Amino acid sequence: MASARDELSEVVVGPHRLAGILGLPEGAIAIVIFAHGSGSGRFSPRNNQVAAALREAGFATLLLDLLSPEEERDRGNVFDIPLLASRLTEAADWTRNRPELAVLPIGYFGASTGAAAALVAAAGRQDVAAVVSRGGRPDLAGEALHAVTAPTLLIVGGADLPVIPLNGSAFAELSCAKDLVIVPEATHLFEEPGALEQVTQHAIRWFRRFLASRRSDAVTDDHFVFADRRDAGRRLASALTKFRDSGAIVLALPRGGVPVAFEIAQALHAELDVVLVRKIGAPGHEELGLGAVVDGAHPQVVLNEEILREIQPGTAYLEAETARQLAEIERRRRLYREGEPPPEIAGRTTIVVDDGIATGGTVKAALRALARSKPGHLVLAVPVAPRDSLADLSAEVDEIICLNSPDPFYAVGMHYRDFGQTSDQEVTELLRRSKAAEST
Repeated sequence: MASARDELSEVVVGPHRLAGILGLPEGAIAIVIFAHGSGSGRFSPRNNQVAAALREAGFATLLLDLLSPEEERDRGNVFDIPLLASRLTEAADWTRNRPELAVLPIGYFGASTGAAAALVAAAGRQDVAAVVSRGGRPDLAGEALHAVTAPTLLIVGGADLPVIPLNGSAFAELSCAKDLVIVPEATHLFEEPGALEQVTQHAIRWFRRFLASRRSDAVTDDHFVFADRRDAGRRLASALTKFRDSGAIVLALPRGGVPVAFEIAQALHAELDVVLVRKIGAPGHEELGLGAVVDGAHPQVVLNEEILREIQPGTAYLEAETARQLAEIERRRRLYREGEPPPEIAGRTTIVVDDGIATGGTVKAALRALARSKPGHLVLAVPVAPRDSLADLSAEVDEIICLNSPDPFYAVGMHYRDFGQTSDQEVTELLRRSKAAEST
């Protein structure tokens, strides 16, 4: 791929001749149009940084001045959401009339009042496939929020106290696929070290999920059956060879994920450890996940709000069940790690492995917890999973490797000839063997 600088060209967009910068990497999979309400427009340093990362990820980008210099002199235009939205519509129409852009799915990335403009513009057309807001004012989109069908991600700084509730109220009004991410300790402009990088990663994952329409670079639909978990691990390892001798770490979800992950770690010459996560089951139906609790310096509880609304288990039940699962995590920590601290994953390629996925709630909790430790490249590797679960999880990771994605999907165990329970003794033995192999 050419460098971001080599891809850029100055363009004039639409009947109002909006000044823009088009970035078009070879083989672009979609185009992201940037919306900024203030005068920085196409020269916004933060938007340009995000745009450069998007181009590296295979997205075309279009940064725009939504207002002419004369219009900017009237500060009221910066808050004229219908005006800004109309300019974004012009930009989308312009891409449809360019042969090299016409077939690319469209996404909007909005900042400041540009976020509201992006949502209003998206509400008015069906060919906008995703929207991301960075520290924006989506609340200013008003009634248009109810008409937005494009999946929408709102990103807010944790220290941007006036804007958090405004995003929260807008989030509640949206009925499309949506998520609200708060970047810890970040202020409105995300100027803190690493803050804008977090914004960028969230945006890339969201656009990959809804614009690129790709679950993975390596998902097959062969309806084969694995002999056992070790066989599944060896097959998965062959799809992960690019990470061999790269300093990657393989993290297994115990217990069933450990035999799979052991084979991968051996093949890749990688460190093996576990990510300790436990599902919080519904009263009387433990297989139905209300959420999950993930181990760490500060254990994290991730709840499924939709299921909670349906089941309404009550605060006392949730607290008791969370405490029970934390006790089990503590037992496993002592047993599996034998007093050793958890490994450092910041900046490292981190491959999360399980023996298969059904709904994906427990895996999602683990991935979200791990993402806060800032791995360099977060990969989910599983032998088998349903398509809808993979699509839901794709926003949480940089890459998914799945060998078998049958439709219809019934149960993980149906894809193994031997799917017997994995014991604590087997887990500890495999972890010890892996550690011994690392030291030789």
